[in-house]
Amino acid sequence: MNQYAIEQVLPHDAPMILLCELISYHDEGATALVNIDTHSPFYDQQYDGVPSYIGTEYMAQAIAAYAGALALDEGRPVHIGFLLGTRKYQTELGYFPTGSQLHITVQKLLEDESGLSVFECSISCGENTLASAKINVFQPHDPEQFLKEQQ
Repeated sequence: MNQYAIEQVLPHDAPMILLCELISYHDEGATALVNIDTHSPFYDQQYDGVPSYIGTEYMAQAIAAYAGALALDEGRPVHIGFLLGTRKYQTELGYFPTGSQLHITVQKLLEDESGLSVFECSISCGENTLASAKINVFQPHDPEQFLKEQQ
């Protein structure tokens, strides 16, 4: 496993890079880190935290970071992917509180030749699982051509 800065493996620009770090990755999954503080994107001062529905984007970005790291390992460029849907998103709280250190774990369940994949995802803080979901993503082999064909 190589060490990459999160900006290297995500096809996003600030301020939409929500992850702090890609902690680890392997052929079938990854773990990323998010530290919740008052400067976190989507921070809500009234509730002193980030709404838990943002967890789906944390999961999607962890999947993107995983794909980006694998691409860089193989000498390929990092490409965009598409979040197609979320199934069974369950959360234990309405907000991720300030001071939380969230570990986002993504595990590939299925991948087909077209670029469609399904991941089992969870968000934990310490020993507690705070959210879980199955995330469907699509990463075409040639994203630019795919986007042209959609117009």
